[in-house]
Amino acid sequence: MFADDGPLAKHIEGFKVRAPQLTLSESIETAIKEQQALIAEAGTGTGKTFAYLVPALLSGKKVIISTGTKTLQDQLFKRDLPIIRDALGLPIKVSLLKGRSNYLCLHRLSGEGIEHYQLDKATLNDLQEVRRKAGRTQHGDIAELTSIPEDAKVWPIVTSTNDNCLGADCPAYNDCYLVKARRQAMDADVVVVNHHLFFADMSLKEDKFGELLPKAEVIILDEAHQLGDVASKFLGQTLTSRRITELLNDTEVEAITSADGDKQLLQAIDRLRTALAELRLQMGEMSQRAPWDRLKGKSAWLEAKEHFESEWLFLVGILEKLASRAKGLENCWERATELLQTFKQLTANTPEQQIHWYETFSKSFSLNFTPLSVAEPFNDYRAEQEAAWIFTSATLAVGDDFSHFSDNLGIDDAKTVKLDSPFDFARQGIFYVPRDLPDPNNPAYNDAVLAAALPVLRLTGGRAFFLFTSFKALHHAAEVLASERSFELFIQGDQPKSQLLAAFRQSKRGVLLGTSSFWEGVDVRGEALSCVIIDKLPFATPDDPILKARASALRQQGKIPFLHYHLPNSIIALKQGAGRLIRDVEDRGILMICDPRLVAKDYGRSFIQSLPPMTRTRDFAKVRQFFERQHEIISD
Repeated sequence: MFADDGPLAKHIEGFKVRAPQLTLSESIETAIKEQQALIAEAGTGTGKTFAYLVPALLSGKKVIISTGTKTLQDQLFKRDLPIIRDALGLPIKVSLLKGRSNYLCLHRLSGEGIEHYQLDKATLNDLQEVRRKAGRTQHGDIAELTSIPEDAKVWPIVTSTNDNCLGADCPAYNDCYLVKARRQAMDADVVVVNHHLFFADMSLKEDKFGELLPKAEVIILDEAHQLGDVASKFLGQTLTSRRITELLNDTEVEAITSADGDKQLLQAIDRLRTALAELRLQMGEMSQRAPWDRLKGKSAWLEAKEHFESEWLFLVGILEKLASRAKGLENCWERATELLQTFKQLTANTPEQQIHWYETFSKSFSLNFTPLSVAEPFNDYRAEQEAAWIFTSATLAVGDDFSHFSDNLGIDDAKTVKLDSPFDFARQGIFYVPRDLPDPNNPAYNDAVLAAALPVLRLTGGRAFFLFTSFKALHHAAEVLASERSFELFIQGDQPKSQLLAAFRQSKRGVLLGTSSFWEGVDVRGEALSCVIIDKLPFATPDDPILKARASALRQQGKIPFLHYHLPNSIIALKQGAGRLIRDVEDRGILMICDPRLVAKDYGRSFIQSLPPMTRTRDFAKVRQFFERQHEIISD
């Protein structure tokens, strides 16, 4: 299949077989035939997508492919899968399935109650745009409405949630875009999903509440390094104040449209809103992530909690009396009852093997149970599926060791394969660690990083990602660099991510300042990105409640948390960030990591050994020489 005269070469212009790609594809083919688990790290440029698509499609089995993001999901479904299917000449039915919030809700879109939401002018304009174009979409996928930003306020209004969906009782059920998408998935040979939907389905099956995805014989998890974090979210329990607010907003609309503006119901809604605001106030003014123990014993919080529950019970009682009037009122009553029960669970005693914590923002909060480990439930779930499991990513191993990844997910029966990138990193890139920077804990560190980075940014004329480990450092850099004229500044948060990246690519002289969401899943090829600067090693915040609990559990097992948890996580994150630079055989560029611990600490070697084998230097003159030489080559 991958030969120079094979079907891929005949149907794909410029296709050339790569030895790592062939090895990976053969390993996956064997795993599928023998129904095995395979963990495969495939460096950038290996061609791992085609490497798993070919044996998966040729197997003739039911396949689920899960990707890390909806963007990658769309790319796989719209571009990569059709190419391989056509090249192989196979009559395979493929399906794209996303979570509920990605599909327009016909009932909410057409319902009279939508006008009763308090919408600003921009949201009203977006609503009119959605209504004009909804009928022209092919699948009702909001991604098809490209004229509306992905973070627009209109989306929660025109899509449904698990809470407010009327299910089979909905008058638009037979035409529902989500229902149609799920039916197509059940009938397809290959279903493309994302990790969030995959684990949402696993969570439903664990609780015996049904399923979202069909049973498959081959399960391929791409960008598998994200699985631990996503699994932790879906195998735990969370209640956000936003869900409560959405319930109150929907109930208010139902009170007006279905209960003739019932005064007692409207008063109960207002009273619960006030109690919710007071509850947030008693959690502290600042934004924070903290263990539950910090809050649960405070008398002011307990008093606010008791009052909040009392007002909530009052609302539930009124809704119960009115529920028979309309399906929407009945839905609000059921939601209010269920969410109250969830609230009581999340503010009671901590269950065994769960991390109990809360998070606050300026006006909102979340209450959370997170599993201490996802290894046992994930391993149990995998054992129940009679399937081949393929885990792949460019960043799974620490050095040549996969145990950090496999232990976190409880995978003890997998074969492993590690395939290096075919790129010539020594020729294509230079790895620069500047001299004389202070320790990252030094108050002068951020200014020292900017002073060291500016000559590099001026040398490249922008064309750089400047990646930070905190928003505080990012905002400081934005202020300092705002007056620079040698490049154009693009700042995370100023625009939706897709628009920011498009503007950066078009600029050809941009410097994009980003935090964690830009460390991975971003692909900018060519001269538009010639430099990646990383401010410091991406160690997680030490007082994070999840990390602290898991570190404590490791100590009880006789392990050192830094070596077995913090360091491997940071190495994987750094590999992802560094991987933004060289995305193609023609790419050239500078990787600058400012953290002096890379060379001052013994563990720095572990980071360096996991990075691409670029030419290394601590001398800016050599960086200049490299860049000017590469610029001459490109110009010639």
